[in-house]
Amino acid sequence: MKKINPYTGVLVALTVIACWFISLYFLLTWDFTWSNPLVYLMIFVQMHLYTGLFITAHDAMHGTISPNPKANNFIGYLSVFLYAGFFYNRLYAKHHQHHRHVHTENDPDFAPHGFWKWYLRFMLNYVTIIQLVIMAIAFNVLQIWVDKENLLLFWVLPSLLSTFQLFYFGTYLPHKGEHNNEYHSSTLKKNHLFAFITCYFFGYHLEHHQKPGMPWWQLYKTKG
Repeated sequence: MKKINPYTGVLVALTVIACWFISLYFLLTWDFTWSNPLVYLMIFVQMHLYTGLFITAHDAMHGTISPNPKANNFIGYLSVFLYAGFFYNRLYAKHHQHHRHVHTENDPDFAPHGFWKWYLRFMLNYVTIIQLVIMAIAFNVLQIWVDKENLLLFWVLPSLLSTFQLFYFGTYLPHKGEHNNEYHSSTLKKNHLFAFITCYFFGYHLEHHQKPGMPWWQLYKTKG
């Protein structure tokens, strides 16, 4: 496989962050009408960009954004904080615990329950009181300049929807049930467009566990 330019990961990460920021800026300042169908499309576009922020932080956790640890971790910290006030070091520890103890009682991303119980456990493992306080303060500060409707529709709702996107396509579907491999993971059938739209190729989840050092934008190449 062709060697990846060490600066490409930084460029991809900054592009995702810039797209999220530019889209959010225009959406928060948009004098929209509820009858405009574009409103509902943009909620899902923004949801996808929120998911991109988290996936960018995930790449940082595997050191695939930059060979420079400080640059790599800074982008990780920035991405996950912009996503929802998360703290990178906490998520880093939890995520690597998932890779070490996949599909066991020590796996923070696994629960042998139905969808909603599993999702609740998943969220409780990552959400903290401090994070909720940060988001509450940010919401009230932003209300000084931004209409509440815009905040709820384009800042709050897409971030909440993206947690379902990340959980369903990146955790629940790949890890539910039993699997005949050491990573206890399944994978989507080969369809790169669907794989990107659903979760930035992380539906190719078995391939991610096999090659965790592969950045999201290269992960499709591992799919046979």
